[in-house]
Amino acid sequence: MPENSKLLVVDDHEDTLFALESALDPLNYELVRATDGEQALKEVLRGDVGLMLLDLRMPGVDGMDVVRYTRRLEQTQSIPIILLTGFGLTRDLSHTAFQLGVADVVMKPIDPLTLRTKVRYLYATYNELQALRQEVHDLRARVPAQRTASSRRAPGLDSGV
Repeated sequence: MPENSKLLVVDDHEDTLFALESALDPLNYELVRATDGEQALKEVLRGDVGLMLLDLRMPGVDGMDVVRYTRRLEQTQSIPIILLTGFGLTRDLSHTAFQLGVADVVMKPIDPLTLRTKVRYLYATYNELQALRQEVHDLRARVPAQRTASSRRAPGLDSGV
């Protein structure tokens, strides 16, 4: 999973999508785009999204709706989200976003170097977390099998004999 996860870039303006994709291109990550919240949710539910750059204000399902939905589902709740806004950053917006688990809230226009640095860090951290979760899952699957095998070999050990 870690090597295959994608960056999902969501914005309802084509020029902003192009600018974000251009800024992220040097990272050589697989980028997927969505032009509205519904499309973004469909892409997230398909799986393998390792980070989402998400516009706050979009018609229909807006960025905060996408955040709320993804945070309710176990399989999507740990995906890092960078919320993008061009309409000002209020204390209420920041508070709500961070309470929902957004990794960062960034004002447009975005400095490409700063964006790449944040994305590289969050993407790597998410992929490392997923790899650790998989390792824990694999180890837990092995433990009951080992306990069952050892209890079959030495049934008298638990009886205090």
